[in-house]
Amino acid sequence: MAPWVEELHFPHLEIPVTISHVGLVMPSGIVPTAPGHTLYLSNLDDIIGARVFTPTVYFYPSHALSSDRKLVMEILRNALASVLVPYYAFAGRIRETKNGKLEVFFGQEQGALMVEARTEMALATLGDLTVPNPAWLPLVYFCPNEEPYRLINMPLLIAQVTFFSCGGFSLGLRLCHCLCDGLGAMQFVRAWAATAKAGTLITNPRPCWDREFFKPRNPPIIKYPHIEFMRIDDGSSLTMSLWKKKPIQKCYRISPEFQAQLKALGQPADGKFTCTTFDAMAAHVWRSWVKALDVQPLDYNLRLTFSVNARQKLQNPPLKEGFYGNVVCVACATSTVSNLVNGRLSDTARLVREARLSISEEYLKSTLDYVEVNRPRRLEFGGKLTITQWTRFSIYESADFGWGRPVYAGTIDLTLTPQVCVFLPEGGSDSSGTMVVCICLPESATNKFTKHLSMILDSSHENC
Repeated sequence: MAPWVEELHFPHLEIPVTISHVGLVMPSGIVPTAPGHTLYLSNLDDIIGARVFTPTVYFYPSHALSSDRKLVMEILRNALASVLVPYYAFAGRIRETKNGKLEVFFGQEQGALMVEARTEMALATLGDLTVPNPAWLPLVYFCPNEEPYRLINMPLLIAQVTFFSCGGFSLGLRLCHCLCDGLGAMQFVRAWAATAKAGTLITNPRPCWDREFFKPRNPPIIKYPHIEFMRIDDGSSLTMSLWKKKPIQKCYRISPEFQAQLKALGQPADGKFTCTTFDAMAAHVWRSWVKALDVQPLDYNLRLTFSVNARQKLQNPPLKEGFYGNVVCVACATSTVSNLVNGRLSDTARLVREARLSISEEYLKSTLDYVEVNRPRRLEFGGKLTITQWTRFSIYESADFGWGRPVYAGTIDLTLTPQVCVFLPEGGSDSSGTMVVCICLPESATNKFTKHLSMILDSSHENC
């Protein structure tokens, strides 16, 4: 019987990649823009946390069709050119306007970037392809001398197709987060894949830009403190212990049975609210992380932040179908170190649940107005863990370009942002709710984290 929590291992290797061709892909038809035109980005699109590229990689094993490199590139390139007609924003560029606000503009130099590459390695030599490995980073293209977090004048979609000696290949994607959140990215990839598979343009739903839907109010009305954006000088040992040496990435397979046990343990005694799987898992990971890092002092306030999809919160008026922009708000739970390490899981799960439920239509509007007035300029990491949930994304189902589901689809390297934890769906067709948790830790804390993460009961004397 498989363990409820299984530590996953990946090999430390180097992937030598040779770039064969780098070129721009233009929309294959008429688009409603021309050089000199611009597109408005909402304050949810150009908030500081969205000013990044999200790198992902998809692996496709050897297939009769995929062995023909020229045909694979032709199918992917032609499908991308077709999809760039309705998703024309991905052919534009980002520029900064007054007060640091960003917008999409269209000039002479536009289009998505597509890269063809090859390696003499076989997919089998990469080890377990279900475990995200920072060594896969060469499978995603970075422009020569590219600066970290650079967006200005960059292609907004960068795709690298890397062919392996066995006939399989990978698709490494970097999408500009300013144009789409996770669900929006899945909508785009699904359209690209469906178009490649069918040989004709398929968009269901048809994409909708409409970022003016999220324009701030005049005058702004900020109803909430928005502690998720506040700068907090880290008076604890947390950040120092994380950044002293480069943390290492750890991944764990979490069974549905373990998740169910945590969920039951996280239920409030009064039964007024339901503890979700996310509430319980986020609380458990947060507590295990803080215990493993032995954070001091015990009275210091820590933060847990995570994104909440606000689409269903918008009722007056509702969001148009096919909208693929950012519709997420950052929820924030706070707790002292002492309460995290000594309290009950149900108490921490309650904090997560309350933060999640606090995201409302009014909270989203207040966020838009807060960003308009304050326009945060930097990411704040003081005393913070950020959890990103990908388990609800149809990342595998969306990425069948005609060669079947990828054997892996997801993130690569978290060590550049070591205060971020990702919940991933497992890729197997029979995974039935199995979750993969990826997190970064100093090497000295990894054994302690594994121990705390694997235990249902601990020093808090919780009872099932």
